Amino acid sequence: MVEYLLPALFALFLWWFSTGVVIYLDNLPVRTFRWSMLGGTVGLVVGLYGVAATSGDTSVSGAYLAFTSALLVWAWVELSYYTNYLTGPRQISCPPGCSGWRHFGHALQSNIYHELAIIVLGIVLALLTWGDGNLVALWTFLVLAWMHESARINVFLGVRNLNEEFVPEHMKFLRSFMRRRPMNLFFPFSVSVSTVALVLLVQAAVAPGVDAATAVGLTLVATLMALAILEHWFLVIPMPTAFLWHWGLKARDRNADQVATKAADADVSSSSSSSSG
Repeated sequence: MVEYLLPALFALFLWWFSTGVVIYLDNLPVRTFRWSMLGGTVGLVVGLYGVAATSGDTSVSGAYLAFTSALLVWAWVELSYYTNYLTGPRQISCPPGCSGWRHFGHALQSNIYHELAIIVLGIVLALLTWGDGNLVALWTFLVLAWMHESARINVFLGVRNLNEEFVPEHMKFLRSFMRRRPMNLFFPFSVSVSTVALVLLVQAAVAPGVDAATAVGLTLVATLMALAILEHWFLVIPMPTAFLWHWGLKARDRNADQVATKAADADVSSSSSSSSG
């Protein structure tokens, strides 16, 4: 039982913590983004090195390291997007009344560089692990990519909870591509496909005769899939999710307070100058 519980808890903590760190960095003042991206890029290099180094390591520790390396790569994907370093050529909100394929085209223009980065990194991870025994990093990245795209399509088509609080102010043009509605037809399909994949992963992890490293690797990936499915349900269940990463969102509050203080100081200085004149 321990061989399943420990990797599940490890995946849960790393998912929660890494998501919170990215949210925190994305909500800091824009002037800090170059340093965040510098640190994130170092993490990307470390992650890619870790994927390559563990691709032939079929031990339990190799599974943990491969999983962690893939999350480092994915953290860069998320960080580069929400700092607006890698989004798309369109940086304005969609005009009111825009719908259909034209609306979809605008959304794609706002995200195309980000989508291409995911494809390129997926290919890189596939090449780094090609023909080797440890595919945990590739599985992890593919689960993250699939559930990320699935969530994005669902939000575009319409869900009950848009979680706009997770979109930084400098990226508010993205909110014009988010639609609020009780449900969309893609949601049950995406959740069903993901649930079938989760069941297959769990069955493989607990299959008789499975070795410890494989059990750990599959449990890590299965836990990530389960968390992603849970996040999908949060899109339609009337339940606030911001509390999970309230500490990450605190950066926005501090940033807003600093802006407000500077504005107040500027008003005082302006009033003083006017009085002196």
